[in-house]
Amino acid sequence: MSMPPRLFVSVDLLEGHAFSLEEGQAHYLTRVMRLRTGDHARLFNGRHGEWLSTLEVTGKAVSVRPTRQSRRQPDSTGTLELLFAPLKKTRTDFAIEKATELGATHIRPVITTRTQTQRIKVERLQSIVQEAAEQTERMDLPKVYDLATLETALATWDPTSPLIYCDEAGDDPRAPWGGEGGRAPSIAELLYTLKSRKGGVLIGPEGGFTEDERAVLKSLDFVHAVSLGPRILRAETAIVSALTIWQSVLGDWR
Repeated sequence: MSMPPRLFVSVDLLEGHAFSLEEGQAHYLTRVMRLRTGDHARLFNGRHGEWLSTLEVTGKAVSVRPTRQSRRQPDSTGTLELLFAPLKKTRTDFAIEKATELGATHIRPVITTRTQTQRIKVERLQSIVQEAAEQTERMDLPKVYDLATLETALATWDPTSPLIYCDEAGDDPRAPWGGEGGRAPSIAELLYTLKSRKGGVLIGPEGGFTEDERAVLKSLDFVHAVSLGPRILRAETAIVSALTIWQSVLGDWR
């Protein structure tokens, strides 16, 4: 028997307290999933766990009544923030989806010198986040922020929280890809030295950070440069790789 469909809602979930679903969710349950009065859906809101809820369909309107808590809201396992330079549309969508699947708690698009796009639609990204959370059994949604400059993101960062940034370049501007001097340690090697269950990952744009940006990052005590290996990864691949290793070493994959 298949599991009932799963939806994120923003309202409080209380046993017996019915409420109406928004039009898009009602259409999904009745037209796509073809549910009817008496059928069930699973609802979560990031605060009150997951609730098995009974549907009442009246024309195009659907109300739901939470009847039983099927999963409790888990305790927080830490904070994992993703800061990244937005990419072209479909690649940004991919990055947002995978960051949600991999447990990022905050997603912060940042503008760097080589950022490919200067505009994003936060509502669109929030929609991608919600769908990814619904499909992957996640119990909360990461918070998506509007664009900010790298300078602003660093100035407002909590200095007690480590921020790692992926940097494959060396320090010699005359050598291809910066030469061999000044190379960062591997991401796993660095993460094993950290004790904090909160922190962030910063992924730069295609082409990497400029020398000025690297100098600023290296000047901050809470920032740590890391390497993702001998191959130059596309930005969205770097995002998936870095978050995966973080969860394996410090996060909820341990």
